[in-house]
Amino acid sequence: MKTFEITVKEPKPLLELITDIFPDYSRTKQKEILSHRVLINSRRVTQFDFSLEVGMKVTFLGDENRNKPMQGKMPIVYEDRYLIVVDKPVGLLSSSGHPNDMTVITELNDYLIRRRSRQRAHVVHRLDRDTSGLLIVSKSKEVSRQLEHDWKEQVYDRAYVGVTWGTPVPREGVVRSWLTDGEYCVESSPVDNGGKLSVTHYQTLKSNGKYALVQFRLDTGRRNQIRVHMRDLKHPLLKDPIYGYRDDNSPLKRLALHAYKLCFHHPVTGKDVILETPFPAEFLSLFEKKKGETK
Repeated sequence: MKTFEITVKEPKPLLELITDIFPDYSRTKQKEILSHRVLINSRRVTQFDFSLEVGMKVTFLGDENRNKPMQGKMPIVYEDRYLIVVDKPVGLLSSSGHPNDMTVITELNDYLIRRRSRQRAHVVHRLDRDTSGLLIVSKSKEVSRQLEHDWKEQVYDRAYVGVTWGTPVPREGVVRSWLTDGEYCVESSPVDNGGKLSVTHYQTLKSNGKYALVQFRLDTGRRNQIRVHMRDLKHPLLKDPIYGYRDDNSPLKRLALHAYKLCFHHPVTGKDVILETPFPAEFLSLFEKKKGETK
């Protein structure tokens, strides 16, 4: 089967369309197509009762895609029988409860299917949609549960790099606060208000007065923790629509946060896995000396 696209001519459930197009396929084969080979208006859909409307574009992915690599959009930096570590790009969810969303998990499941693997991807931890960087995914629920249960013992070093508005004062230090989920964002309190204690260590690596390149290490891994704590310091990350300044005329087109380092004890083999990616080039470009500058 080769990849092809059709335009919906009449409303009907998705599985009915698949049955109409592939009448000679077994029910199992039809369901395999539904699970892994259907895009509707360029979005993956797996709901058998999804209501097709007239004019929708339905793409069926063919066998020529099954053995292709991930094409660089989400590089795999480490893989063995139990784990995959990817360099997650900006804009991609780690996982989602909505089957139509494209996520790290759906992308890796497609990758495993193309390799004819019976294993499937399972969430271990998450990065925000607009944060890039190293992310662990397990190939079994058992390994995933083991890592989640022993996370602080297994993952012994994890570091991020970001770009802030202005230079934090002092240039390095620790931010400690209690975080709670608010209606629109995560709220921070300097005193215990019943929220979750959150601790961020930061160190300024470079500064040009307007921006600073800052390294972060976390004692805790709360949602939006670095972003909230930089707001607390009044030096929010660039291009942060929730925790940044409202007049954020950022030179970057993305949230300025990247998980660049990940070191962990392998949950099965016990060996140390040490992984590191380069700082994003667009971050570093903000601190390059321009022609004619003396400092």
